[in-house]
Amino acid sequence: MSAPAAVAVGSATGAVGSVAGASGGYGYAFAEGARTVVGAAGTADAAGLRPGATYRSSLPRNGQLYYRLELRAPTTAYVPVTAVPPAGATVSASDGIRVSVQDANGGSCSYASARFGAGLSPRPVTALGLREVGNSLCQGTGTFYVLVERLETSGADGADGADGASASGAWDLELAPAAEPRLERAGATSAPEVWDSASPEAVTGDPRRRVGGAGFAAARALGPGVWQTDMKPGQTLFYKVPVDWGQQVHATAELGSSSGAGGYVSGALDLALHNPVRGYVADAALSYNGSQKAAALAPLPPVEYRNRYAVPDGVRTMRFAGSYYLVVHLSEGMAGTFGQGPFGVTLRVRVTGTPHAAPGYAGPSEPRDLFEVTAQDRAASVTGRSGGGDGGDGDTAMRALAVGGIGTGSALLLALGVWTVAARRRAAAQPRVSAQKPTA
Repeated sequence: MSAPAAVAVGSATGAVGSVAGASGGYGYAFAEGARTVVGAAGTADAAGLRPGATYRSSLPRNGQLYYRLELRAPTTAYVPVTAVPPAGATVSASDGIRVSVQDANGGSCSYASARFGAGLSPRPVTALGLREVGNSLCQGTGTFYVLVERLETSGADGADGADGASASGAWDLELAPAAEPRLERAGATSAPEVWDSASPEAVTGDPRRRVGGAGFAAARALGPGVWQTDMKPGQTLFYKVPVDWGQQVHATAELGSSSGAGGYVSGALDLALHNPVRGYVADAALSYNGSQKAAALAPLPPVEYRNRYAVPDGVRTMRFAGSYYLVVHLSEGMAGTFGQGPFGVTLRVRVTGTPHAAPGYAGPSEPRDLFEVTAQDRAASVTGRSGGGDGGDGDTAMRALAVGGIGTGSALLLALGVWTVAARRRAAAQPRVSAQKPTA
């Protein structure tokens, strides 16, 4: 791939709380306080990234950019990169990004790709690079490099018959590096051999409305239950579900029936699960012909530290507690066949298992509390107040609890009290937001 000399996207202390264009005109909500960073064509000029901070950058067509990490020996580092194509971009199934981490000698620590897939609908896609303690490569204290590459076939050499403006335009990037400390005491290095892999029964009950956020940092908190929202073609919504050590999460997405003319859309709705460092865990997609359809995530193991020693990716990625993200995308192809909508989407979320103590880290994560489920997280999953602090339908949820009787009234008071204290703490910590948990 050809590489530009450098991609200047602004000063090193750049934009705060801005929204980038995305498919269908629906913007991606970048983290408040995200720092603008310049990607470099080579390692010599690579700008530094600090675990615990969130960054914004830009990736040109056919581009590859380097960033630098300084890591301590016992630290496992994660670097999720989310690419946001511009509104109206033309993409193919194989278009996307690849993220790799390399050591100072050019050795590969990891690599991962994220592509748009069969739905052919531009949306935010996320790939995760990591330097993992315990592997035979990339160990010790030192300098490491993050390489972000754009994978693109659409619009090459004018093949799409257009001027290529949308395909050749730069894609915005969000980088949210994180660090996981070592354990105080070494434990077993084998994955749990037995866990309940049966598909759970569907969650039933009256749905409650909850509109999702427009990015990881703006994800709306969601707890177990049945939830509904409306989506328009090209829209992507982000939710976060608190999942503690020892717990399992399962989710199903349903696209409601349409009264419009018949037709067929492949990859009409995509449901993806990402872990607390935004790493891909699993996804499910459905095609649509106007009748109601459902897509369910495959069964996943309980969250355990030892899952990292498993072979299947769907098990290895369930390695820590925290906020697990449900990312829902409605293909922009729906518009041409079934109209602009909105279309009703139902999420059925189940979290099972008794939480147990954390494995005993030797220090804090960066950002702090990334691998914990706090009282604030649990309260937010009831009220819906999270991300940018938009109460919205969370207030409706609290009113629903309030009329549920004495028992739920007590639960409401507890949740409200926890949320009030948490809100005050958030306000006090606002000047330090860029160094805080980038996923909250």
